[in-house]
Amino acid sequence: MVTQPARPAPDTTRRSERSRRAIYAAALALISEVGYPKTTIEGIAARAGVGKQTIYRWWGSKADVLLEAFLDLSAQAAEEAGASEQEPYAIPDTGDLAADIKAVLRATVDQLTDPRFEAPARALAAEGVVNEQVGREYMANLMEPSIQLYVDRLRSAQEAGQVRPGIDPRIALEFFISPLAQRWLQYTGPITYDYTDTLVDYALYGLAPR
Repeated sequence: MVTQPARPAPDTTRRSERSRRAIYAAALALISEVGYPKTTIEGIAARAGVGKQTIYRWWGSKADVLLEAFLDLSAQAAEEAGASEQEPYAIPDTGDLAADIKAVLRATVDQLTDPRFEAPARALAAEGVVNEQVGREYMANLMEPSIQLYVDRLRSAQEAGQVRPGIDPRIALEFFISPLAQRWLQYTGPITYDYTDTLVDYALYGLAPR
């Protein structure tokens, strides 16, 4: 009698990761196509080719799925930019504050106008305006890490004597971030390098005659 070789046990870790990736992709695609309100757990499950119980086993709501999918997309972009878990991304400190802030804002322009990011980011941001829980999670998980990068860079500029000691970095960074976010969300003007460069010049050098 010939014994058949034992089949290797299925790799549940690999299968779970494959399902997770499919769910991320489905969630981001649906929110881009139909918007946040019409995106459902059932729709994500059908698009990903998994049962909805698979989603409920890992996440408590569609907001949780979408936020995690977008965080994963952002992490991939950070890796493409050269960041890693060992060396997370930081705004470069070349000694020239204006040049460093301009560079990171230009990268932000590229991300905001990238179709992979724009539709899901816009949908989540819009939902966060009317849904407090989504808004708080969006802020804590997506915005706060980026804001901290500006805080760190402005503090290093203070230590170098390039920014007045009394300036609060968390307020100062809004001169760069808030106008860009408003223009992007409300379509009040084009999102360009020239625009963000000008924001930096106005913020750092003021509006009064020199």
